[in-house]
Amino acid sequence: MSIDLHCHSTISDGTLTPTQLVRLAHANGCTLMALTDHDHTAGLIEARKMADQLDIKFINGVEISVSWRGRTIHIIGLNIALEDTTLQNLLAQVRAGRLLRLRAISDKLAKKGIIGAYDGTIALATNAEMVTRTHIADYLVNSGHVRKKADAFRKYLGDGKSCSVKHQWAGLSETVAAIHHAGGIAVIAHPMRYDLSATARRNLFSDFKECGGEAIEVHSGRTNLNDRLNYALLAQQFGFLASSGSDFHREGDYGGGQLGCCPQLPPICKPVWTLFS
Repeated sequence: MSIDLHCHSTISDGTLTPTQLVRLAHANGCTLMALTDHDHTAGLIEARKMADQLDIKFINGVEISVSWRGRTIHIIGLNIALEDTTLQNLLAQVRAGRLLRLRAISDKLAKKGIIGAYDGTIALATNAEMVTRTHIADYLVNSGHVRKKADAFRKYLGDGKSCSVKHQWAGLSETVAAIHHAGGIAVIAHPMRYDLSATARRNLFSDFKECGGEAIEVHSGRTNLNDRLNYALLAQQFGFLASSGSDFHREGDYGGGQLGCCPQLPPICKPVWTLFS
């Protein structure tokens, strides 16, 4: 079974429509997938329709932006009910803050002589309410201010950089509760990418566990075998199920893996997808 439980479409910051995304996953041999757009579920019906046509088992998903102890982390909800009003209200609140953050970042960029970032970024976003730092980075590349997106985050947009803007997203406990209210499973997305100390990582996992969180991604994007082994041990230590996803946004992306082609998890893992069979 080829599994991918974390990927993105044009509904958030991916470059493929939900239909195109599922077709590519199928072409890559994927048999079980979840679409997990940032803070939005509008692509799930379209994606499921194509998955049914191609005989791919499809799981409703979403990736929610969360503020935890002054940091931004991402929590994935898997197997959620689309019509759940508690979850949809939370997602709407999170989305409402995106344009406000874009305006604040654009004002900081303007002070550095980079004019037009707000309108230029909006023009790049398929869905304006889902504008992300990735769209801002795309604008900075397209306008010639940086050579590649990684440079945009390293110089301007990354946490603590000159044009970063702290933003209060959803709370951890309310996010896990909303996922559960929608009948879903809560998963910490790409925990290996948060640059946490060992103590901070334990705190995150402990807080998540206390909130009722069930799983962490043991594989995400382009993690290597050592990463997978380390996070498999952490999942075992904290009693978490293990998830796996490419975090695919676009072909050739610097952070994402190949859609639908995640490596096998270490044998000690208890896969989250056993709950969906």
